[in-house]
Amino acid sequence: MRRLRRPMPMWKATMTADWVFHSGRVFDGWRLHPSATAVAVRAGRIIAVGTDDEVRAAAGTAAEAVNLHGRLLSPGFTDAHVHTVTAGIERLGCDLSQTSGASALVAKVSEYAAGTHKAWIAGGGWYMHDFPGGTPTKELLDAVAPDRPVYLINRDHHGAWVNSVALRMAGIDAGTPDPADGRVERDEKGNPTGTLHEGAMDLVNRLIPALTQSEMDQGLLEGQQYLHGLGVTGWQEAILGDYAGYGDASASYRRLLESGQLTGRATGSMWVPRTTTTENIAELVEEFGERRRINAAAGFPTVSAKIMVDGVPENQTAAMLEPYLRPCSCAGIAGGPEPDRGLTYLPKDVLLQASAALDAAGFDLHMHVIGDRAVRDGLDAVEHARRHNGHGGSRSDRRHHMAHIQIVHPTDIPRFAALEVTANAQALWACNDQQMTELTVPVLGRERSGWQYPFRSLVSSGAALAMGSDWPVSTPDPWQAIHVAVSRREPDAPSVEPLVPAESLSLQTALAAYTSGSAWLNRQEEAGRIEPGLLADIAVMNTDPFELDPADLHIVGADLTMVGGQVVHDRLGQRITV
Repeated sequence: MRRLRRPMPMWKATMTADWVFHSGRVFDGWRLHPSATAVAVRAGRIIAVGTDDEVRAAAGTAAEAVNLHGRLLSPGFTDAHVHTVTAGIERLGCDLSQTSGASALVAKVSEYAAGTHKAWIAGGGWYMHDFPGGTPTKELLDAVAPDRPVYLINRDHHGAWVNSVALRMAGIDAGTPDPADGRVERDEKGNPTGTLHEGAMDLVNRLIPALTQSEMDQGLLEGQQYLHGLGVTGWQEAILGDYAGYGDASASYRRLLESGQLTGRATGSMWVPRTTTTENIAELVEEFGERRRINAAAGFPTVSAKIMVDGVPENQTAAMLEPYLRPCSCAGIAGGPEPDRGLTYLPKDVLLQASAALDAAGFDLHMHVIGDRAVRDGLDAVEHARRHNGHGGSRSDRRHHMAHIQIVHPTDIPRFAALEVTANAQALWACNDQQMTELTVPVLGRERSGWQYPFRSLVSSGAALAMGSDWPVSTPDPWQAIHVAVSRREPDAPSVEPLVPAESLSLQTALAAYTSGSAWLNRQEEAGRIEPGLLADIAVMNTDPFELDPADLHIVGADLTMVGGQVVHDRLGQRITV
């Protein structure tokens, strides 16, 4: 884990504190502190860390004292890859994220349709493993919504489930060609069945009425509230731009900053469109620079550029070095030339040139990479950028990172540290859940399945590690992800075989990645650590996870969340105790 500096000693000067947390345990962002049991806060910053007696002597009388009763205090979590606005909007729409099973999902859609007069029934959150082959059909939706268009994004946001009305409105039939960056699921006669993969989603979502400013703002507020309730104090909005029917959320962040309603420490990553070519890279970089300037002036740093290199293995759109074990009708997609190796959204020369240009303009590259070919292409792009821009063997001030990193060829693991590329892990996925066993492993085979989510190997090779959730693709609860990072098992499934258990992490390493690691990646230099002088971004857990059996880590939650000394979540509602 990359460290900016060693923890500073506790402040000695006596002063009056706003808050004193005592009688607990302290994780300082890197380690479980060997002696600290208390932390004091004043004027939004940490002023003392030490034993109860030391902190009381240094902090004086506190306006509010919290007895931790042995619970853990840690830095607030920073989610390094999340779609807060999208997730909030989907929670306020037809939210399927808490529903499982085909019949229950259809019932949920029916219930939502009956309760709204909206012209479109939109939302998402369904799991692919709830349907044969991961592809639900239009007839299921036609039965409960025959007269209005339905558009429901799946949990990973790489596919959508639509009904017959939506298909007719979009003019999609047996004669409709697949777009260059996606495909329409079809029956044996070529007729669309109701599932749209990747870029094919745009054939329908472009017809959905644009969200209003108010709807975008409410989505951000809903998402923020939910994140704070989980102990999350900062995040990186992983796509700022037009994607999957959602528009750029930058204006919502600026509005809520101006009104004082944005309490989280948010940064953003600007979306590199799949239509990018070598001819328009210079124009794209200039536009990004202007958007960065406008956002920064409002207090919203947007120094990352998001490049989606490939898709996902469940629908065989993740880019693989070797063919999938089952045939796929993915012909004509940009990454070719072999359709059975998945897709890449940008030709290799465009990826290399765009990466170099963005790096030169001071942007951190934020790459979505899933397949081993995508990982290699992404590393090649960073290497090209470093050489092209004169970084060479010297250290760079860029914080390039790769999100997801599901399948990594073993020979590419050392390149992360060598190229200073941070592994941005979504650890919740590193387990043998139904989607893994039924849809992923069968198309990868035994050897490549063993290369999945190589967290320990990356850390051992010297790579920096950050963590995020990709919410609403999966829950933003950090403790669910940490549970899987440590056990390589799905939460509350202790008897299931772990996925590549040799790649498990220690609790300390996983917790450090989700706090100091992600805060560093987000360029939040004064957050992510419990250290005198730094910002009081704090989470108080409901227990001490270091005393738990690893099989129980998923039960940990946040009792209190504080950003800059301001309480933004208080589960118990009775925080003042002695």
